[in-house]
Amino acid sequence: MSVDAKPTFDPKNMLFKNLGNTGLKVSVFSYGGWLTVGGTQKGEIVKDLIKTAWDAGINLFDNAEVYATGQSEIEMGQAFRDLNLKREELVVTTKVFFGTGRNDPNQKGLSRKHIVEGTKASLKRLGLDYVDIIYAHRPDVNTPMEETVRAFNHVIEQGLAFYWGTSEWTAQQLQEAYLIAEKLHLIGPATEQSQYNLFHREKVEKEFRYLQKQYGLGNTIWSPLASGLLTGKYNDGIPEGSRFANHKDFFDSTAKELQSEAGKAKIEKVKKLTKLAERLGGSVGQLSLAWATKHEGVSSVILGATKVEQLQENIKAVELIPKLTPEVMAEIDEIVQTAPEQPATFGRDFGPVRTV
Repeated sequence: MSVDAKPTFDPKNMLFKNLGNTGLKVSVFSYGGWLTVGGTQKGEIVKDLIKTAWDAGINLFDNAEVYATGQSEIEMGQAFRDLNLKREELVVTTKVFFGTGRNDPNQKGLSRKHIVEGTKASLKRLGLDYVDIIYAHRPDVNTPMEETVRAFNHVIEQGLAFYWGTSEWTAQQLQEAYLIAEKLHLIGPATEQSQYNLFHREKVEKEFRYLQKQYGLGNTIWSPLASGLLTGKYNDGIPEGSRFANHKDFFDSTAKELQSEAGKAKIEKVKKLTKLAERLGGSVGQLSLAWATKHEGVSSVILGATKVEQLQENIKAVELIPKLTPEVMAEIDEIVQTAPEQPATFGRDFGPVRTV
């Protein structure tokens, strides 16, 4: 695909939500660099993928210092410049915690030193003056929470980021951060970044329900397709070139699970979801992506793709969102049987998708 090609989608079709309780508007689908950008995908294809996302109305692009040991940020930043995208129209995020593979003990974690230095290093790789959101990629039990909260506030006060968030924190850890921020009159986390899909729902739908109501916690969720399981590609085994085949270090245990009774049961559910998706005029992958946007606690669903055609197919899930009526949502729940038990006042569908 040439970067001069005409947009495949009308960007007016994209829907937007507020990032949690902030005024920042983010597209309900976003594009992330994990496992692809800077690793298996470099150069022209990265530019093509980002242009495809941009032309479809996506404004949120996600990264991290650890992705491809910093190369993901370099590739993504170069693509922004090559495409001459206006910085004020982009929402760019990155994360600090894991570092970029160096052995020095201060090159990772959530100390004030690494948060500040790590953020500046990420900005240098991205070629940007600031990111819109800086994340704590994991909790750091070896650093006092007050130090972490103060450090992220310093990053914001210095103009290096507008908001800060967390990734794969527990509700208890987030609650501690919010209480410290309130006590010290500082800025608390605007968003989490959690795994969320039809087979992984407990944290977003149950554990975080109080934080969503009390603080307006947003969530830019990852793995919405359960590492590809919800596309149906693994219904008959693990094909060559798939994520399970190419990244065995990440997905070995997940791949082995497919051979178990629990794994086979999931595949049967995917087959039933496929029939429902076809009835609605889409694929099972598109149905799964559209479903993930319906929870108001979810601000954006991160898409990962190695091919332009794959990304185009996933973005078309926006067309299924209006078709997910309460009756269809109930039918999905009946098929997967994964909805966590919770008080009736904290239902899964918090309200309509907010658009601008």
